[in-house]
Order: sequence, then structure tokens, then C-alpha cells
Amino acid sequence: MEATSARKSWLSWKTLAIVGLRIAAASPLRGSPNSVAVAGRAQARATTKWKPVIGDSWQIVLQNAIKVGKSGPTPDVKVWSIDLYDNDVSTFNALHASGKKIICYFSAGSWENWRDDAGSFPSAAKGKNLDGWAGEKWLDTRSTAVRNIMKKRIAYASQKGCDGIDPDNVDGYENDTGFKLTKANGIDYIKFLSSVAATYKLSIGLKNSVDIVKQTLPYVDFATVEQCGEYSECQGYAPFIKAGKAVFQIEYPDDPASMSRSDFESLCPQDSSSSNYGFTTVIKKMNLDGWVQYCGTSKTYTTSTYR
Repeated sequence: MEATSARKSWLSWKTLAIVGLRIAAASPLRGSPNSVAVAGRAQARATTKWKPVIGDSWQIVLQNAIKVGKSGPTPDVKVWSIDLYDNDVSTFNALHASGKKIICYFSAGSWENWRDDAGSFPSAAKGKNLDGWAGEKWLDTRSTAVRNIMKKRIAYASQKGCDGIDPDNVDGYENDTGFKLTKANGIDYIKFLSSVAATYKLSIGLKNSVDIVKQTLPYVDFATVEQCGEYSECQGYAPFIKAGKAVFQIEYPDDPASMSRSDFESLCPQDSSSSNYGFTTVIKKMNLDGWVQYCGTSKTYTTSTYR
């Protein structure tokens, strides 16, 4: 995120509902934007922690639930970053059956008025509105109540079958949140989330937060970064590569479908002198729908979704 605005990786108009921590056996229900279907039960809790490796291919879709065909998802990449609540367990099971790994997205630093647990957050822990994102407020991530809710979300991620988690909006310290959050608070929050994830053998990523890479690197397994090329921040994430940890980079050109080849290539790692050398870069639309383009090819792909 930028210090002056909330740079997020999903849209606040999504009217999703959070299911409870218990995963009930049910048939998948598609087509309702206000409900999340849960079908069957996901795989048993992992006994060893999976960690992405440098160069792992990936796709990120946060607009609507994805469809997984009989032959597997499109494109055929190893790592799928999807919304924790938008996709039902049958989707998780289908991805795992295809040999894929799943990173589950949720917001760890903002209150969202459409979540089922929205009423669990105390008023004192809700700060200013996220600029440009209706229905969201910054959270006081120092709050015990907030942290207890995040414990439940991570437990749910484990139950559902996530291999890793991507907690967003953890950079409140560089935004106008309504709280006096500091970098030290941000570092402490990452350490907290990491310790909870470790109890479930879940890998955890650092989302953006370039200013605290050095301090949090020992506690996270990968990074997901947005627009580091556009904002000349990629070099700040190079310590991940040096430590043997994957960096998943997203760039959002104004009109990716008609971008010139030279502009496209400028966003991609070129050689060892590139600031994003070793990153796995995807070119996406800002709404993070199924459309994606990868470095090294002019071909584009579109992942099917349920809406």
C-alpha cells in the first residue's frame, strides 16, 4: 500500500459471508453473492508446513469463486491465491486433487461490514475509513479482541484446507488509521500472525509492507507484493530472494489487454541486475478477476469463475 492511500488486492463491493469455524457437510450452492457454500470437508490438518519456492508459478483470483474443471484449473500453475471465504471446500478439494497449493487471502488489518463476524469487533478497535473502499475501516491491530478474531480466521483457514495465508492490510503503521500505529506495532502483529499460523502448519506471507521486510523476514515464508515495479519498490523485497523465499509480484497496468510488448517486458524480471530478479510476476487487472498474463509469453489466460 501507499502511505497516502489504501492500495488493496481485492474490491470492497464483494458481498461475501463468512461461514463458521465448523465446516458443515452440504451441497455447494452457487449463484448467490451473499452466501458462501461449503461442501464436504477439506483435507486433514497438515502435519508438515508447505512453503512456496522461488519461481513457483501462480495465479491470483479474488473476484468471485473460481471454477475447477475435471482436468484441473486454468491456467495450469502450481500456486493459487484465492479468497478464503468466497470459495467453497469442493473447490479446495478439486485444487488439491490437481496437485495445486492454495494461499488463502483475508484482511487482517481492516474491518469489513459484510463479514459475518463484523459484529465481534469492538467499536474502540475500529478506526478511520479506508480511503476509497466503502464498508471498511482500519483496525487497531494491537487490540486483544482483534487478535482473537484473527486466531479464529486462521483456525478456519486450516480447517478449510489452506496451505498458506495472505493476511492483507498489515501496513496500518504507514496509513491514516485513526490510531498511532508504529512500525514496531506492525512488526509485532506479523510475529503474532506468524506464531498462530505455525500452530496449524500454515505458511504465511508478508503483504506489501516494504518498510518492515528486514525485521519480519525471519517470521514469514514468502511475500506478495503489489505494484512494486510501478512504485520502484521491488528492490526492497530482494532480501526474500536472498533468503531463498518466493516473491509473488502483481502489476496492474492501466490497460493490460492492449499494453505494448515493450511496456509489458519492462515489468518483468530481465536478468540478475533487475530489481525484481527471481520474482514470479503476473500482470493483472485491478479487479483481480480471472484474466492473467505471464512474463516470457504473449499468451493470456482467463480462469473461469462462478460469476
